[in-house]
Amino acid sequence: MQLYHHPYSLDSQKVRLALEEKGIDYTSYHVNPITGKNMDSSFFRMNPIAKLPVFQNGIWGLLCRGGSKVALPCKGYIERISVVSAGGGNITLSSQEVVEWMNKIQEWNPKYFTLSHIPEKYRLFVSKFIRRVVISRMAESPDLASAYHRKLREEYETEDKLKNPEVLRRSEERLVMLLDEAETKLSETSYLVGEEFTMADVMFIPVLTRLELLNLQDEYIHCRPNIARYLNVVKKRPSYKKVIGKYFSGWRKYKSLLETWCFLRIRSMLRRY
Repeated sequence: MQLYHHPYSLDSQKVRLALEEKGIDYTSYHVNPITGKNMDSSFFRMNPIAKLPVFQNGIWGLLCRGGSKVALPCKGYIERISVVSAGGGNITLSSQEVVEWMNKIQEWNPKYFTLSHIPEKYRLFVSKFIRRVVISRMAESPDLASAYHRKLREEYETEDKLKNPEVLRRSEERLVMLLDEAETKLSETSYLVGEEFTMADVMFIPVLTRLELLNLQDEYIHCRPNIARYLNVVKKRPSYKKVIGKYFSGWRKYKSLLETWCFLRIRSMLRRY
């Protein structure tokens, strides 16, 4: 099985955590959305929405159409992972409460919250780079022009929404509600659903590490002692160390970000998109 993903992608983190927790083998392929690699025609032709993560081949044929890559909603991937890890028999995700938590977490879209907390000059630079990548790929593959036009339109729409304070306010409100509910629950249990680590935790951990990556831990995590304790516990799990800690713990997050930033600057100077 091949998994196309990237450490920066929140949904990629969730799916990889699920795979690691269930002990399912896969071959990892990095596709960096910040540098526009998900727009390369070879990838885009089979996955025109350009979303990550994406599975291909093997037992995951049930996720594909005609052998092509198909991006399902993150929650859908994790549900399939639970089925496959159980040998394909009838399996629930431990309990209805797990499913409810997964739905709550998936309802929060981190896109606008994340972008609004990135310094504007860097955000606009990356957005401009991505638009140029899309235009360049459109010229290389005219048969995909309509699909590339949609992606280009999405980039402009994203910039417009980031200028709307109401969009940002709703995103933050939903996040705060999620964190407050988790804080209350974690005052009673070790994990989101009782004393065992479940797929609900798999979905929640990347949300917390995204806040850390944005240096917002004091505002959103440390002020909630039960979540702070919970995060310290899950960081010790092998799955966390492999999927997230390897790229973003301590000095590693600066290395990961610097490598991407240097790539963007060099490509921009050379006008190679």
